[in-house]
Amino acid sequence: MTTTPETTAGLPVPPVAMTLLAEAGRLEGSNARYEKFLSDLGGLYRDDEAYARALAEDDGAPVYWVESSTSEPGPGGLITGISVLEPGSVGEEYAMTRGHLHAIADRSELYVGLSGQGVMILDTVEGDSTVVEIGPGQAVYVPGGWVHRSVNVGRERLVTLFCYAADAGQDYLIIEQAGGMASLVIKNGDGWSSRKNHDHHGYRSPRP
Repeated sequence: MTTTPETTAGLPVPPVAMTLLAEAGRLEGSNARYEKFLSDLGGLYRDDEAYARALAEDDGAPVYWVESSTSEPGPGGLITGISVLEPGSVGEEYAMTRGHLHAIADRSELYVGLSGQGVMILDTVEGDSTVVEIGPGQAVYVPGGWVHRSVNVGRERLVTLFCYAADAGQDYLIIEQAGGMASLVIKNGDGWSSRKNHDHHGYRSPRP
């Protein structure tokens, strides 16, 4: 007997076709989009004076955006999307996303690099921290319980595909309340390096 996934109304969930347009930074077939501007990112970078200068010179274009498709709610469904992060820097730090822990903290996530060169900063609430490269053909599996953020260390857009459980949600405040993530990704000549963030004072425990 063949079974078909069903919605809460008892109707089969139809398949969804999506087209990844990495160069254009778009996901055809998405049903949601949000954008973040430099003015939305106060407190993200450690150098307040550099952020103020960047804001004064800002052209008002989005720093990054996300297009996603949610077709099936609940823990059995998946959210699939494309994240697009423009290149740049504020002070010595490279352009980055706000980052998050999932609101249901044990939910994992998969990222696949489509174009550009980036890294992901990953922390546990217990104090582990690592930085992993991501680019075309590279994937990063983020287990549940890991706070994560994308950083563009290249000269082109960083475009990644992501997928996670539809009920996961995001907790963005956990990083802000901790004084930023445990590691900073900074410019180092023509490349990048990471160092300890001395403003970081540890994460609060997430809700179960």
